Amino acid sequence: MKKLINDPDDVVEEMLDGMVQTYPDRLRRLEDTQVVVRADGTPDGKVGIATGGGSGHEPTHAGYIGDGMLDGAAAGDVFSSPTADEFEALLDACDAGEGVLAVIKNYEGDVMNFETAIDLVEMEGVDVETVVVDDDVAVEDSLYTSGRRGVCGTILVHKAVGAKAAEGASLAEVQRVGQKVVDNVGTMGVALTSCVTPEKGEPTFDLGEDEIELGIGIHGEPGVENADMMAADDITDELTEAVLDDLDVEAGQEVLTIVNGMGGTPQMELFVVNRRLQELLGDRGIETYDAWVGDYMTSLDMEGCSITVCVVDDELTELFDAPADTPALSVQ
Repeated sequence: MKKLINDPDDVVEEMLDGMVQTYPDRLRRLEDTQVVVRADGTPDGKVGIATGGGSGHEPTHAGYIGDGMLDGAAAGDVFSSPTADEFEALLDACDAGEGVLAVIKNYEGDVMNFETAIDLVEMEGVDVETVVVDDDVAVEDSLYTSGRRGVCGTILVHKAVGAKAAEGASLAEVQRVGQKVVDNVGTMGVALTSCVTPEKGEPTFDLGEDEIELGIGIHGEPGVENADMMAADDITDELTEAVLDDLDVEAGQEVLTIVNGMGGTPQMELFVVNRRLQELLGDRGIETYDAWVGDYMTSLDMEGCSITVCVVDDELTELFDAPADTPALSVQ
């Protein structure tokens, strides 16, 4: 293993310190926690937007803190949920009097610990609503979930609810918009290599030099098929068709797409995938409103990608186009 780390036990602490030191005017770390919030706090009169999960998926989650997106995020250890205490501190910090929406990826640890934290802050008078993201079309149940996994579609939830909250909308309206994205988004990924966690120091799963894993999870969970390596277009066909069929997208509908790198994939390859993705959509008569390409939700150093498709309407396009200013995503 070759990684730019010191002690594996300190990597999350040192990452968070380095992130806050990079963006001191934007980000602030709560003392004695692994929680990062807006340096200026949640604006008065605005619903707070909170999220969190295991580290190793950067820039998710804290990279999306800022105007038009998140107000705070809790970082667990690598691929591990934050504790209920961390989520409680996060929810308290994000509340500016109008309540907080918690955006939760559908992993059992995240769901359970967030639920415990919500019970605690509600006893203190903080109103909390939730949106549980389960956009992974590949696997219905896994070692980590009951139901489908939450993956890169989560970023679109962050963008939509952040924009709605910035408008001054109520907690109920912000929650409604988040659920609308969840109901219209699907994702499927592929791994060309395993990732290597700092603590383990070796691949988290076995994958031969000429093998790929279709439907992989962002923690290295098994997918739907271990297959022989294939050309980029063939991989793109497999992922895209699975997502489109799950969403039942019809000709004439409009979509936002994301080709997301898993952490170890060159931009060159992501653009090759996007080229084929847009061809497939055109062949089906599906219109692309916007196409995002880059690293949005990674899996450490895994080579591979995921494809996300979100069916949009006028309300969602307006929210996705709304201004945002965060370290990882800026919309002017």
